[in-house]
Amino acid sequence: MSARHFLSLMDCTPEELVSVIRRGIELKDLRNRGVLFEPLKNRVLGMIFEKSSTRTRVSFEAGMIQLGGQAIFLSSRDTQLGRGEPIADSAKVMSSMLDAVMIRTFAHSTVTEFSANSRVPVINGLSDDLHPCQLLADMQTFLEHRGSIQGKTVAWIGDGNNMCNSYIEAAIQFDFQLRVACPEGYEPDARFLEQAGDRVTLVRDPHDAVIGAHLVSTDVWTSMGQEDETAKRLALFAPYQVTRALLDLAAPDVLFMHCLPAHRGEEISTDLLDDPRSVAWDQAENRLHAQKALLEFLVPPSYHHA
Repeated sequence: MSARHFLSLMDCTPEELVSVIRRGIELKDLRNRGVLFEPLKNRVLGMIFEKSSTRTRVSFEAGMIQLGGQAIFLSSRDTQLGRGEPIADSAKVMSSMLDAVMIRTFAHSTVTEFSANSRVPVINGLSDDLHPCQLLADMQTFLEHRGSIQGKTVAWIGDGNNMCNSYIEAAIQFDFQLRVACPEGYEPDARFLEQAGDRVTLVRDPHDAVIGAHLVSTDVWTSMGQEDETAKRLALFAPYQVTRALLDLAAPDVLFMHCLPAHRGEEISTDLLDDPRSVAWDQAENRLHAQKALLEFLVPPSYHHA
């Protein structure tokens, strides 16, 4: 299949990624100025959700409509994908009717197998391994507020989950140093650490991670599908709560990000999202703009110039 997919930040060159997030800033400006821009008119995005989401659904659906196209929401109850039809078969059929597919799922193999059998672009809206679309928004947000992240220091505090894995890939692609502070046994996937080499430093003490950092990021301690571990995780991760006092150890111009939803009083203190150093609301909005730029990058326009 010849379609271009976005399953990981590594599916693009560093130059392409910077171009996409800069385009996201341009598309944000067009929307803020009320400029109509519909390059994907008559294009249709299929959105497969095996994991529910607020931001992913709203941003992709609104984004596709704003670009002139349409989006179809498909839960596991709406397709044969959730009733045992092979993923490859579903991909072949759906990609013959759609212009792009976004999948938010559990196993990363679902995304890779679907894309291998799709004739149209497939976007990873989140898997247990990676969350690359969120990193596009995060990198756009940093660029808007502080300029290039190249050569900066980023601290990830908490679980070495799919977001942490995507931050490791971002460290490679956007050329920054990443410090990951997590409890023993909750490290990010060793495959990603090996790929990053000396760009990533693993520490146990969150204070060591945030000293001098230009960006501090975290996520919930219990991800979807891990609910039976909640009590254990709450106790284990308690020293990893991000607070205003922890941010005070970072660079004077530090930014704080959280991909949301946030559990105040757990991974962050109750007042942190109200701190002026927090850009979580801009970060959430930028899911819309960065993904619009990604859709424009991946999906050919429905018209052709003479």
